Amino acid sequence: MTSTRLAPVALALLALAGCATPAREAAPAAPRDDLYVLLPPPAGSPGALAVTHEGSEHVLTTPYAAARIRTPGRIDVGVVTPEEVRRDFGAALDALPPRSTSFIFYFLEGRDELTPESRRELTAVSAEIARRPAPEVVVTGHTDRVGGQAFNDTLSLQRAERVRAELVRVGIPADRIQVEGRGWREPLYPAPDGVAEPRNRRVEVTVR
Repeated sequence: MTSTRLAPVALALLALAGCATPAREAAPAAPRDDLYVLLPPPAGSPGALAVTHEGSEHVLTTPYAAARIRTPGRIDVGVVTPEEVRRDFGAALDALPPRSTSFIFYFLEGRDELTPESRRELTAVSAEIARRPAPEVVVTGHTDRVGGQAFNDTLSLQRAERVRAELVRVGIPADRIQVEGRGWREPLYPAPDGVAEPRNRRVEVTVR
């Protein structure tokens, strides 16, 4: 009795399978051509770029070193010219925002008064800010390790405020300038407590 009832179901499934439409073949994948280039920095030494692909890896360490992936599992390495970079990546590079620029201003010991040399450099900052359509300016004050921590925290902020006031005086909108004081926490040059290190008495201005 059981086999008689199941037989028509089995025949129906076979008939449906016989009438099924064959699956379409997948479209061939587009050929791959990926190019990676390590560009030189505006200043200082270049970094490094690691390119990995299907278990293979190559690290680019020199300006304009390039890695290209066309074949699965293979990385072709070489060097490109600045003209080739401009040809292949010009539109993308033009769309990037300008790189940030930093300036350092030094101060007299224990005071929020700029050294004469640093005061003359303020025009360079204003020129850099003026050439950017929507600049953001971060002004960070620092001190050496002479005096107590609370005193230096206050002094570093006073120095940053002094630079902001000078930038506003030459026409930079105050609402585009962020100010902070770091005291002695981030020295450029290590020095023991109580040592007057003039290179740490500074304000760093970052324009981006």
